[in-house]
Amino acid sequence: MARNYELDDTDRSILNLLIQDAKMPYTEIARRVNVSGGTVHVRMARLEELGIVQGATLRIDYQKLGYGVSAFLGIYLLKSSEYTGVVKQLRDIPEVVSIHFTTGAYGVFARLLCRDTQHLRDVLHDRIQPIDGIERTETLISLEEVINRPANLT
Repeated sequence: MARNYELDDTDRSILNLLIQDAKMPYTEIARRVNVSGGTVHVRMARLEELGIVQGATLRIDYQKLGYGVSAFLGIYLLKSSEYTGVVKQLRDIPEVVSIHFTTGAYGVFARLLCRDTQHLRDVLHDRIQPIDGIERTETLISLEEVINRPANLT
């Protein structure tokens, strides 16, 4: 749904609390925002219906699960019209965790999570670089993520 909806202070307060802790019960949100639990429920239903809220996620420490390499991949497309086909194929690679259609040098910018540099090499060489429509790639390995925080909706 693409209707315009103007967030008010109550909506922003509710969203900011859930951005910080997506598991926070509506009753606790209601107490903190000074509204009823029913109000929180109705507001959240509306925000979901409008597509503003699109689910909840967990923040995972992937390194502790054996995925110690986070890499960013700049992808040069042969032509910008290749974007849809390239993205369709990238979606099938589980190590690709985000994809962005960008301006600038790269047509596509992606983030990958891999176990180690050999795993990254295999994914790049065997599964990404052979994709039709990709001219070449540039890989940047993240040495450390210093900030990973949600936006504040003030």
